[in-house]
Amino acid sequence: MKPAPPASSLLTHAFYAFYDLHRPAYHAYAAARLPPEEAQLSVTQLFDLIAGNWTWIMTQHPSAWAWKEHTRAVAYRAGRLPTPAEDAALLHDDLCLSLDRIATITGTDPAQVTALLAAARRIRHRRRLGRSSA
Repeated sequence: MKPAPPASSLLTHAFYAFYDLHRPAYHAYAAARLPPEEAQLSVTQLFDLIAGNWTWIMTQHPSAWAWKEHTRAVAYRAGRLPTPAEDAALLHDDLCLSLDRIATITGTDPAQVTALLAAARRIRHRRRLGRSSA
């Protein structure tokens, strides 16, 4: 169920466009890190928070603000804060999102996403080397 929209018609349309664009990826991310009920609850609470503060959020970078809140809430529920590189790798490698889609939902630049993915690959490569030499 979609949260209650902000008061103004223009703000309502902007909110629902944001919701429709971001919710599927936000839910997939939460579902990859949490049990199903926790993931659903986390995403519902996030969009309730966004709806209640939409006018103010619109003065920020909405995608960046929402992603920061979302990852913070998921990390709290999961008991572990992943690095931005781990998140980028999850979104790209496991959830099969494109660089542009990741940039859109996280509110970052595509070049930053590329850098985060490169960092994640270096870390995985080092871990593999460490295991093979043991």
